[in-house]
Amino acid sequence: MQMSMIFNESLRLYPPFAGFGRKVEREVRLGDVIVPANVALVISNLSFHHDPRIWGQDAQLFKPERFAEGVAKATNNNIGAFVPFGIGPRSCVGLNFAINEAKIALSMILQRYSFTLSPGYVHSPIQYVTVRPQHGVQVMLHPL
Repeated sequence: MQMSMIFNESLRLYPPFAGFGRKVEREVRLGDVIVPANVALVISNLSFHHDPRIWGQDAQLFKPERFAEGVAKATNNNIGAFVPFGIGPRSCVGLNFAINEAKIALSMILQRYSFTLSPGYVHSPIQYVTVRPQHGVQVMLHPL
C-alpha cells in the first residue's frame, strides 16, 4: 500500500502528461461556457491535480498519506480529480503496465540499495513529450 500511495502522489504532482486533447463532436455546455462543435480542447490535468479546493491548502506538497484510504477518498469521490493517465475509454492503455513495471523495478532496487538525493540535485521538472526532470535525477545508491 505504501508504494501505491507514493506512486499516486508522485503522479498527482507530476503526471506523465501535463494535459490531454479532446475534440468536441457537437456543441456542449461546460459550466457557463458553450463550446461549439469541432473545437479541439486541451485539458490540463495539472490544474486540478494542484487545486487546493480538491486537495487542501497543502496541494503543492508531497504527501503520499493523502492516498492512505484510496483514490476515491483522497478526491472526495470526484473521479475526474485524479487522472494522470487520462480517464474513460481513452485513458492510456499502458496504465497498468507502467505502474507494475515501476513497482517491480523499484522493489528490485530497494532489495539491494538505499538511496539519497545527491547534494547537487536541482528540482526542475519540464514538459518534453512527457514530464521529466530537466537535469535528470541524481541519486546516490548505498549498498545494504
